[in-house]
Amino acid sequence: MTEPRTRMTKQRAAILTALQEGGFRSAQDWHGRLRRGGSTAGLATVYRALQALAETGDVDTVVTQHGETLYRLCEAGEEHHHHLRCRICGAAQDIDMPSIEAWASRVGAEHGYSRIEHIVELTGVCADCARKGH
Repeated sequence: MTEPRTRMTKQRAAILTALQEGGFRSAQDWHGRLRRGGSTAGLATVYRALQALAETGDVDTVVTQHGETLYRLCEAGEEHHHHLRCRICGAAQDIDMPSIEAWASRVGAEHGYSRIEHIVELTGVCADCARKGH
C-alpha cells in the first residue's frame, strides 16, 4: 500500500475548509481566519500546509508585486490557467488565454527552447471594490 502524497492532518483539513471561502490570500491572512475560527494551528504550520498543497496542485499560488505569495484553493480538475485578480480583496477569476499559450510556445521555439512554462496574471480592482471606493 502506498502512502498518500500529502498526509491529511487536523490542521490541514481546517486549512482546506478555510480555503473554500475563495479568493487569493496570504498565509498570514489564512492563519488569521483560522485563528478567528478557533483553530490552534500555528503560522508555520499554515505555511507548510499551504506549500504542500501548492506542490500537489490542490492550491493555486500567485506572487504580488511586493513578492508576497498568495494562496487559493484550486477547483477540481483544473489544468494550466491564468488569473484576473483583485488587488484589494483578492477575488479571482480563471481566464482562458489561448493567444498567450501560442505566443509563449512560438517565442520559445524561435530561441530553440522547448517545454516552455509561463505565468500570466492580470490584476485590477473588481467591481465590488470599485463600488466601495477603493
